[in-house]
Parts: sequence; C-alpha cells; structure tokens
Amino acid sequence: MTQGFQHPDLDWRDGVIPVSTRFDDPYFSLAGGLEETRHVFLAGNDLPARFVPGFHVAELGFGTGLNMLAALIAWRGAGMTGPLRYTGFEAFPMTADQARRALAAFPDALAVAEPLFAQWGGGAIRADDLQATIILGDARSRLPTWDGLADAWFLDGFSPAKNPELWSDDLMAAVAAHTAPGGTFATYTAAGHVRRTLADAGFVVERRAGFGTKRHMSAGVLM
Repeated sequence: MTQGFQHPDLDWRDGVIPVSTRFDDPYFSLAGGLEETRHVFLAGNDLPARFVPGFHVAELGFGTGLNMLAALIAWRGAGMTGPLRYTGFEAFPMTADQARRALAAFPDALAVAEPLFAQWGGGAIRADDLQATIILGDARSRLPTWDGLADAWFLDGFSPAKNPELWSDDLMAAVAAHTAPGGTFATYTAAGHVRRTLADAGFVVERRAGFGTKRHMSAGVLM
C-alpha cells in the first residue's frame, strides 16, 4: 500500500524520540508525547465528552499514530459502542518497525498498537472498535477531494515555520469545508497567522494554555 511513498528519514534523540531529518522537528513533545496528545488534541476537542457512536476524527500529520491510539484508548475508556472512525493524512508514512520503536516510550499506546501493526503503513487499519483510513500523499491535493466530514480535527503537522505546507490558507479552508456542523479543531501551535487563517475559514478560534513549556495552543469550533 505504501509503494511509491517515501518513508521518513529519522534521527533518534536520546535513542527514544524520532526526529524528522526533512523537517528538523520531533514527532512528539520532549516533555511527554502522550500527555501532550491528551492535553492538546483530546481536551482541546472536548473529548471524550463529545464522543457519540460514529464519531469521526481527522488528522493532518498521522506520524507515529500516537494521536489515534490516544483517541482509541479514550474511546474504550468511555465505554463507547461501535467503532471510532479516524482519517489520517500522511505524506511520509512510517513503517511498522519505525512506529513500534517510537511508541515504545508509551507502553499503554504500544499495547493498543501491537495488534494493529500488521496493517501499519497502508491505507486502512481495522479493529472491532476502530475504522481508520490513512490517506497517503500530499494533503494539499488529497484533502480537497476527500468525501468525509470530521467531527474533530487534530492539526498536527510539523511546526508552521518548518512545514508551512500543512498550514496554508487553502488547506485550512479545506479543513473547514470538511468539518461537520459544530465540529472542532485543536492544535499545539498558537501562531497568529494559523489562528487568523482558521478564523477566516469559519472557526471561532481561541488561544488556550499549552502543554509543558509551551505557553499557548489553539482550539476552535465551526460556526
């Protein structure tokens, strides 16, 4: 499924944290990636409180899969019936071995991931309580043609300064166009141009307290 797509070149900081050599940015927080995911992407989208059967999360920058796994852990913890729907957009999909090494820092997430690794790096990841589709390629061309609507967006590309392609005006407008009424987004970045672009796209945007040493993050709801 990944034929024709380039896997990421990684450095491993302290032998644990994967760092993209292309974007010179780590895949998760040096202060604790799973805690950051829960603070930024789950709490930022008011999850798990908003979970309902058929809830659909979409993500820009699938990366290690940590955000999906955190959402699935929360889904199970909330006692939801039926599968969590999840769509990730990723231009440089990790191999199963790369993801396994990255997730080793988070035993809870790794335990959830282990039964799924046989499907990793392809276009779909399925379990009894998960229907995940990983759309491979450049999100700038893939998202506008996507036929889905997300209830919550995890905007998790590398930093806007290093990966501006995933924060462009056109792509943020496409995020809004593929958000269900009353849907939300959350992101670790509080960059002013990102917040303005999302507001112009139709979200009511607010700056919130960030995770760890990061002072602020952004979240919003589509009105």
